[in-house]
Amino acid sequence: MGSLLLAFSVSVVVSVYAYKQVLSARKSIYILDNNVPILAKQTDVQLNRPAEYKAHIDLFHSIFFSLTPDDRFIEYQMKRAMYLIDESGARQYNDLKEKGYFSSVLSSSSVLTLQTDSIVLDLPHLYFRYYGRQKIDRRSVTVSRSLITEGYLKDIPRSENNPHGVLITGWKTIENKDIENVQKNSL
Repeated sequence: MGSLLLAFSVSVVVSVYAYKQVLSARKSIYILDNNVPILAKQTDVQLNRPAEYKAHIDLFHSIFFSLTPDDRFIEYQMKRAMYLIDESGARQYNDLKEKGYFSSVLSSSSVLTLQTDSIVLDLPHLYFRYYGRQKIDRRSVTVSRSLITEGYLKDIPRSENNPHGVLITGWKTIENKDIENVQKNSL
């Protein structure tokens, strides 16, 4: 009876160990680089999700707020940006368009660039707050503006137009004000 119990215990332990080894092996794949195998590990999607959220937020803001005086480019950028956000982005785009913002970018030959300062994430609520600095380079003056926006994130299926699989919802601008005006030398 003792031998039977010992044999059964050993077989259970070996089976559990073998099962764990198989699961571990399934997470590893090898990629061949000039016939040299390189180990690649599979990771859990949620492990890298905060970094993906921040990259998505940064990408959207960069596309939406970095513009050149080219109406086709502006239209292209806004079309790309709308894949990353819900109707709150379309609303803000339409408001800016009605106020003549994009026309003024074209007429003043302004080049707008955006630099991200920080992105604060509240993961349990999928809430974010974006802090950035926008530079508006015109012929006679360079304007620096502080930009603060906030919104929520929603997971959606990944696509070619939305590679992070995230949708920004309830987006609004908290602050967008001039912090510095530097006159250029006109010769």
